[in-house]
Amino acid sequence: MGNERVYGNGFFTVIKAALVALAVSLLSAVIFAVVLRAAPLSSGTIYTVNQVLKVLSVIIGVFACVRGEKGWLRGGATGLLFSAFSYLAFSALGGDFSLTWLIFIELAITFLAGAISGSLAVNLRK
Repeated sequence: MGNERVYGNGFFTVIKAALVALAVSLLSAVIFAVVLRAAPLSSGTIYTVNQVLKVLSVIIGVFACVRGEKGWLRGGATGLLFSAFSYLAFSALGGDFSLTWLIFIELAITFLAGAISGSLAVNLRK
C-alpha cells in the first residue's frame, strides 16, 4: 500500500490507462470508418457514436489499469489525459488543430466516465 501513495506510481498508472484508452479509441475509430463506408450516417449520428466510443475507451482503459485506492481520482485524470491525447492524435490525423467549445463537453464527459469507472474498478476488485 505504501508504494501506491507515491505520486509516480499513480501518475504512471494514469498515463498507462490513457494510452490503453487511446489505442482502443483509435482501433474503434478505424472500425467505425469501415462501417461508415458501407452505411453513410448523418453527422449528428457520427458525433454521438464517436462520443460513445470515447467513453467506452476510457472505461476499458480505466478497468485495465487502475487499481489500489482513489479510483475516482485516477479514473477522472485518465479521462482528462485521454481527451488531451485523443485531441492531439485525431487533430494530427485530420490536419486541423482548431479548438471549439465541444472540447470542454468532451473533457467533462470523459472525466465523469473515468471517475465513475475508476470508482467501480477499485471497489469491484476488493
